[in-house]
This record gives sequence, C-alpha cells and structure tokens, in this order.
Amino acid sequence: MMAPMFLEKYEELVETEVIEEIKTLAGELKGVSLQHINSTAVGGGVAEILKTLVPLMEEVGLNVQWTVMEGDEEFFQVTKTFHNAFHGQPVNITQEMFEIYREVNRRNFRLIDPDVDFVIIHDQQPLGLVQAREGNQGRWIWYCHIDPTGVLEKLWNFMRPLAARFDAAIYHLPEYVKGVARREYVMPPAIDPLSEKNRPVTEEEKKAVLKKLGIDEDKPIILQVSRFDRLKDPVGVIEVYRLVKRNYSCQLVLAGGEASDDPEGIQVLREVLKTAGDDPDIHVLALDPKSDLEINVLQQSAAVVVQKSVREGFGLTATEALWKGRPVVTTGVGGLGRQVIHGKTGLVTTTTEDMASAVERLLADRAYAAILGAAGKEHVRSNFILPVYLRSWLRLLRDLHRQGEG
Repeated sequence: MMAPMFLEKYEELVETEVIEEIKTLAGELKGVSLQHINSTAVGGGVAEILKTLVPLMEEVGLNVQWTVMEGDEEFFQVTKTFHNAFHGQPVNITQEMFEIYREVNRRNFRLIDPDVDFVIIHDQQPLGLVQAREGNQGRWIWYCHIDPTGVLEKLWNFMRPLAARFDAAIYHLPEYVKGVARREYVMPPAIDPLSEKNRPVTEEEKKAVLKKLGIDEDKPIILQVSRFDRLKDPVGVIEVYRLVKRNYSCQLVLAGGEASDDPEGIQVLREVLKTAGDDPDIHVLALDPKSDLEINVLQQSAAVVVQKSVREGFGLTATEALWKGRPVVTTGVGGLGRQVIHGKTGLVTTTTEDMASAVERLLADRAYAAILGAAGKEHVRSNFILPVYLRSWLRLLRDLHRQGEG
C-alpha cells in the first residue's frame, strides 16, 4: 500500500514504526465507514480535533462523515448546564431540561446514517441519539472528552442508561472511565503540528499579527488561550497577572472565542472585561474561531503560557503551547497533569499565589524556561500529535471491527 501524501509530511516528526503501523492498520480497515457526530462545527476542542482527524482518516482509506447535530439556544442552555454538572458544579437540573434534551435528540435521529460501520458520538450533547440505534447494524462509540469523575448523581442517573447502550466508550484518562459501555478505551486527544495553528511562523507574521492586535512585542506576554468559561478561570488569571505586575513589567493576553454550543460565553466575557477595567496592559481578545494564525503567533510570542483551569478534560491549548516550546504553568487538573510534569515539562501550581510565583520564576530565569519548553515540546511530539492519535484510532477501530466480524 502506498503511503498517503499526508503521512510523508509527518515522517520527520514521528518514529518510522508509527508511520508503518498506520499503513498496515489502514490496509486492514480500507473501506470501513464511520460517522462522527458532535454539537458544533467551530469552537472548542472537539471541533478542532475533527477538523484535522476526519480528512486524515479519509486519506488512509476510511469512508468518513462528520455530522453536526442541530439545536436551538434553549437546548444548548440545557447542555451547558449538563456540562457544568459533569464537572461537579452545583447546578439545578429539572425534569423540563431532560424533556428538552430528549426532544432535540429525537429531532436529530434523521441525521444518523443507518448504513455506516461505526457511529461515533462526541460528548454528552448528542448522547441521546443512541435511542435511534435499533435496526442500525453499525457499532456505536461514545467519546467522552470531558472529565466525568465528579458528575452530579441526578444527571448521571439520566445519562448512564444512554451510555450503557454503546458498544464502546473512549475517555482521555484512565481515571475518567465510568464502566458503563461494553468495551472501554483510554485515548487522549492530539494536535496537528502542521496546521495553521501550530506551524512555524515568520518574524514578519509575528510583527504583523501583534501590531494588528495592539500588543507590545517588546513587553513580556503572559498568555491564556481558552474559551471564556468559568471552568477556565479567566478572572483568576487576571489576579495572577496583577500579582506578577508588582515585580515585573509585563502584559496579559486572554485570548478566546465563542462556540455555538456554549451560550454562557458572552456572560463570562463581560465579567472578564469588567475585572480587567481600563488597564492598558490587559488585552482581552474575543477572537473569531477561525483565528488560527493569531493564536499561533500569540503562543509563539508568549514569555509564559498559563492554564488556570478549575476542571479540564485534557487541555489542548496547553498541548499547543508545549509544542511551540513555551514554558507552561498550569493547575495540573485533568489532562493538564499528563502534559505538564512539574519541574520537567512545565510547572504545576495549586493557588493563585503559587501560579504568580511560578510565572515570576520563569520571567526571571529564561534559561530554565527554555529547558522546560524544550522538554515540553518533546513530550508532545512523542505522545500528543496527530499521527500518534490516528494510530490509536485505527487500533481501536480494528479491534471493534474484528469483534464485529466475529
């Protein structure tokens, strides 16, 4: 089997064995069909993953569809509440919410292709589609991209019977496994190192983008890239910056965007802007979801990248920063703790004061910051880039496909 062109582009980034195994697995799965279903085409980690994963799966010979479920603002208000409940937030869940959820999922039954070999449901928004699987000969997979360990009991009692109808479930970390599907896998996500968001940028591109965004390229940048979501604690990042500012000349950039399935984002953005006040060194950037070059430049220009998440499924923005060799400081929750290994690939903190001290340490010792950045890049190269992720997918699909043939 000839190697698809995209594989050749990654040969310098991964071991030869990875590429060879991808080709072998692709040969076994050639012609297998699958349908990815999620809740938004832009914004958020799942859409980011599917944007690159789907065409690469097609290139190795799979027949792939990517379908976005349809929902109104009321539905996404409900699923945002469910999202917060998955993360253990004390929210009020009502029977009316369950009815809205069921009804919108019922209206989306028509989107399911009954003839595919695999239906892959991403996260909790389209989980209810599994109620339409009767008569569908394909295997159903639920990919849980969030941390479900603290899910509220009332919500899980509603979701668990749905999850139990899947042939397989995938989680980012071993501790996330819920023990409900027939087979369960652990598969962390990945970034595409050659995409517009992660490729090397020129000095001219850096200067042009920073000028457009109104950012002083000569003043050290503390950066957090994330949706405007309370679980990312952007207000807390401003507090970190203000502590650092007492001792170091610096500026803060909070860069994020909106997603159609997250109606709470506007409210959080307003809170952030109010907290930032009129400080000219705080840049709150509500970017278009397609602003890949802008995010790339910001990450490559940052003196320190932080991720102050309260809860985190995996944290691909940290993966992106590590790939660019930036020193990263995180809270270490969820998948962040698998990426940022304290004192080796970055610094892990627990409080606002700890994070400020860690940032100051990296601003003061640029040689140490560079050592951490280089180690972080290598850690991502070995574990969290697209060819490694594609290989994991192909292994999983082969396992389930063989089981189906049996």
